[in-house]
Amino acid sequence: MENKKKILVLVTLSMFVAIGVVISPILRFEGFAPTAHFVNVVCSVFLGPWYSLANAIITAAIRMTLMGIPPLAITGQVFGAFLSGFLYRKSKGSILACVIGEIIGTGIIGSIASYPVMTLLWGKGDITWYFYLPSFLIATLIGGSVAFIFLKTLQKSKVLYKIQENLGVNVYEKSKANPKS
Repeated sequence: MENKKKILVLVTLSMFVAIGVVISPILRFEGFAPTAHFVNVVCSVFLGPWYSLANAIITAAIRMTLMGIPPLAITGQVFGAFLSGFLYRKSKGSILACVIGEIIGTGIIGSIASYPVMTLLWGKGDITWYFYLPSFLIATLIGGSVAFIFLKTLQKSKVLYKIQENLGVNVYEKSKANPKS
């Protein structure tokens, strides 16, 4: 039975990667990809911080390779992906904490980390350290808000708990979760 859960987790991770790649062109321009943040938050709640980080890295690598997207694909995903999953687990199931993790991780940390990457490695010397901050924050707010509504809907219908149980990840039922989430 344990092997079946591992396979289900890997299939789910693969589906998140596929969804992330396919929907990434929607509302996307340099430094602004709200659909990536939606996928990050949902993946963090379904699978946790490490799988969310893996999803972000794999999705970013595919997007960079096949779509010619600059390294912003990595800096704009990995910090938020991990931090959203980490805060979700640390808060014992607060979806709001998960979204806040995405906003801080990508909207602030990722946008600032993009400066040296784009300046030194990509040759964009005409930008400042806060150049990507507004677009990253707006994108994470949009993607995080949509993910919040989606996950709260799943939570209210108890479908979220069934998904988490089937995947074998931590399940934070409403009675145990932060009531403010």
